[in-house]
Amino acid sequence: MSEAETHRETESAETVNEPGAVVNESESGGAVTESETGPVIETEPGNAEVAGSVAAPLNVAAAPSETVPAALAAPAAPAEHPTTAASTGGCPFSGAGAAADPAGLADSATLHAALRRRSFLRGAAVGAAGTVIVGGAAGASVAAADTSDSGTGSGRVIPFHGVNQAGILTQPQAFATFVSFNATASNRAELVELFQTITTRARFLTAGGMPGDLGVASPPADSDTLGPVVPADGLTITVGVGSSLFDDRYGLSSSKPVKLAPMVIFPNDDMVDSTERDGDISLQICADHQDTVMHALRDIAKHTRGGMQGSWKVDGFQSVPRPSGTQRNQLGFKDGIANPNVVDDTVTDALIWAHGGLRGERQWAEGGSYQVIRIIRMLVEFWDRVSLNEQELMIGRRRDSGAPLSGTAEFDTPEYADDPDGNIIPLTAHIRLANPRTTATYDQQILRRGYNYERGFDINGNLDVGLAFCAYQQDVVRQFEAVQTRLIDEPLVDYISPIGGGYFFALPGVKDPSDYFGSGMFAA
Repeated sequence: MSEAETHRETESAETVNEPGAVVNESESGGAVTESETGPVIETEPGNAEVAGSVAAPLNVAAAPSETVPAALAAPAAPAEHPTTAASTGGCPFSGAGAAADPAGLADSATLHAALRRRSFLRGAAVGAAGTVIVGGAAGASVAAADTSDSGTGSGRVIPFHGVNQAGILTQPQAFATFVSFNATASNRAELVELFQTITTRARFLTAGGMPGDLGVASPPADSDTLGPVVPADGLTITVGVGSSLFDDRYGLSSSKPVKLAPMVIFPNDDMVDSTERDGDISLQICADHQDTVMHALRDIAKHTRGGMQGSWKVDGFQSVPRPSGTQRNQLGFKDGIANPNVVDDTVTDALIWAHGGLRGERQWAEGGSYQVIRIIRMLVEFWDRVSLNEQELMIGRRRDSGAPLSGTAEFDTPEYADDPDGNIIPLTAHIRLANPRTTATYDQQILRRGYNYERGFDINGNLDVGLAFCAYQQDVVRQFEAVQTRLIDEPLVDYISPIGGGYFFALPGVKDPSDYFGSGMFAA
């Protein structure tokens, strides 16, 4: 009995399936142009992206020079911090109060004041948050122009303004989080203010700089988890909208992108009762360090209370290429070898960017892109019991080198024409089903930008690890859904389990300092 059969018989309650573009070519579609050096994804139309070495895989060709802030070249010595209970091993929240109250008992007035502050945070409205932001961010923008980066982090500054959003063609950074929110703004005007607020915060955070001084009587402008000066650290914040935002709450129903809909549940998916599906607004936050990602999410959440509420999120990381080339996923195979050539504007215009008027697309959607997120759990306990030969036949590639079974090197093109019966690369292999490399499937290519994830253990003590799959395309039906349909019931479905995700439309870029996310959508 094969491992797949054993798994189905003895672990039927665990078996949840999905092809979902988890390995190598799962979402790439058509006849992909592959490069020996891998894609160079740091130059975007309208966005003068900068490349960096911190998160870039080793197969990336020479990229444009980075923008390195002057502060990084000769960083000032950090100020000495006074000794506190936290720095000496005491409670980090007690501070000087420990000496004044040796018994550790706070007086009633102090306790009530703390509770009032918590109540204020819970009830903060979008309008109030927007007021704080405008005042604080104005100072932040000026400071960012002077300091740009604190000298910590990678020193990379990825331009925020452009025709398209950063974080799509950008070479994947080392860390990411994908977050879905539900809009709680009371009306259209508050929703507009919400998107303006997100823009203001993203503009400052991606540039880095000194947070504004709100005065000693106000809460600090920043959490200081990255220090007193916020580093840019290769940060990108990519904003999307889900189909549910276009219901009757905000008068946007006539402006919905034509192919935007709730995410399709495929036969091998395990999402019927999932609480991690779709949403009104999505944020993809990526940076060169994990704490920069968390700081950005915390900052945006703080300034948008009352306007949107977090629903679900998945954190991801890029594995260091070993020994070289493309990163490996949790199954041990190289993931993302075949992607469209995104340095070619002709390719991105045909496959990635939406165009107003094309096939009925909304005019305001020009320069946006359809985003697919799928949380794909990998059942590694079962996968690790399968022979190497069977693993490679399921995938269609060598595990050690990433080469197709018909080749010898990672970026060799699979030779399907010379193997019509699947004697070398099985007809059911993942890469063959996902990417038949025919003229008919050429326009089904998608741009994959996935991250590995790890979420501890499930209730049965099994590892909860997998792929935070993310892909961009011009048409989610023509591209992602066509590829995913071919992958239904592939052999790999016994070892992967898609448990959540959503469809979103990544908005067109913020063109200049007077523009904001979704401006065209609201004006339509």
